[in-house]
Amino acid sequence: MPEIRVYNTLSKSKETFQPIDPPKVGIYLCGPTVYAESHIGHMVGPVIFDTIKRYLRYSGYDVTWVVNITDVDDKLIAKSRERGIPVSQIATEMTADYLANLRELGVNQIDYMPRATDHIEHIIKFIADLEAKGFAYAVDGDVFFDVSRDPQYGQLSNRSADAQQGEGGEAAAKKRSAGDFALWKQAKPEEISWASPWGNGRPGWHIECSAMSHSILGRTFDIHGGGLDLMFPHHENELAQSGCCHDSPMATYWMHNGLMRAGEKGKVGGKSDRENPELGEDSSSGKISRSKGDGGLSSVIRRHTGERIRFFLLRSHYRSTIIYNEEGLLEAGTSLEGFYRFFERFGEITNSDFYQLQAPTRRSEGSSPLGDHLLLEGAEGARSKFHDAMDDDFNSGAAISVLFDLLRSLNRHIDQHRLDANTSDTDPEVQTLIDATRVLRQLSNVLGLFIKPIIGSGGDNEADSQLLDDVMHLLIDLRKDARANKDYATADVIRNRLTELGIALLDKKDGTNWERSS
Repeated sequence: MPEIRVYNTLSKSKETFQPIDPPKVGIYLCGPTVYAESHIGHMVGPVIFDTIKRYLRYSGYDVTWVVNITDVDDKLIAKSRERGIPVSQIATEMTADYLANLRELGVNQIDYMPRATDHIEHIIKFIADLEAKGFAYAVDGDVFFDVSRDPQYGQLSNRSADAQQGEGGEAAAKKRSAGDFALWKQAKPEEISWASPWGNGRPGWHIECSAMSHSILGRTFDIHGGGLDLMFPHHENELAQSGCCHDSPMATYWMHNGLMRAGEKGKVGGKSDRENPELGEDSSSGKISRSKGDGGLSSVIRRHTGERIRFFLLRSHYRSTIIYNEEGLLEAGTSLEGFYRFFERFGEITNSDFYQLQAPTRRSEGSSPLGDHLLLEGAEGARSKFHDAMDDDFNSGAAISVLFDLLRSLNRHIDQHRLDANTSDTDPEVQTLIDATRVLRQLSNVLGLFIKPIIGSGGDNEADSQLLDDVMHLLIDLRKDARANKDYATADVIRNRLTELGIALLDKKDGTNWERSS
């Protein structure tokens, strides 16, 4: 296995990656609380860890990646009251929105997506074990974690228990100390709840992730990821309650991605457009959040495509703060156009499709020398630099810079040898171009870029129109089946998402049809 170095928030240093049970690797990433539409900030972690899993698999590891869904929480309950519909319906709608956005950005490496409500029994047992070991205490239907019983509390964030921000109101009066946090919350009238040894109630936020990760990945797993804003109190509390319950570390490596904030745009083309990868509190200033009205990611995807957004998120180091604005996305698109134009040139010259080009999918498969040619030697060097960048704490920004360098070399080769559609297929320089381009395909695939052609949404010609009509009737049939099964939440999600896309469903006696509404 190659030597990969990972920045561990717990040790505040880069460490050589050494899985617990190689070649197996377990990764847990904190997912969203599904009470409203996803915003672009919710895509940062999934895109980064999708890429990390791709690289680890490429490097020979067998990776299991878990992303949870928080489908019971104070925010969901508040939204349920506001909209007058059940918590489960809101969670279903917003989970569908989240998954649709992930698909558009090419995030398809997730192995498990557990929902908190499916793990209530495990959560209750987890809390009962903490109580039996003296780390938790119950008061009038609530259960709290006693931070004073954990001498290592604060080791992740370097904050003391006194700095913990606990619940206010009635909960604060029940706690032994301000830093104690809720494991189980007593149900209020008409709130969603489950029976437990402490009465009807629901789990606290932190215990959900500890229980779900333990259920799927075990007592100790390799990598726990999440946004920098989750380090305290969420991850600190996860680490404490898991360690105390199981008498073993929750995770070996804690990886935190930088947050996204609106601000001055940066440069693209492989250069950094983020701030320095600091881990200080001020990194979260101006971060994108639902509370600031930054939802509706689907409209951003329609304007820019998922691949452009993925490229935008990967073009510099994951621990840095992302400077987000419309101009930055447009510049990212301009940079990608350079690759798309090359793919067209490549197709004209070689009579082959870049997207169908066979390339190694494992690092060990593509390590042999390509040949004695300046372009091939340059491609070999690019591959080596790419590996060096990704081995150094998954530096996708530096890796993308390598792709731009390789792109320039490929275009230069075409120009110097005057290759075009009239060049013979037997010309050795054409074969050299194919062999070197295979490296570009190999490396870009690792980043989840250029997996498939970008298909326009036009529908302007007959084939596109027929395809659109076929897809629409498939969705209509799925909605019909959902309604027949009384799954009205899913049926509503289909209609609402199509409305957002400018498509209206027309329910008539003889069936359902569709039309463009904008």
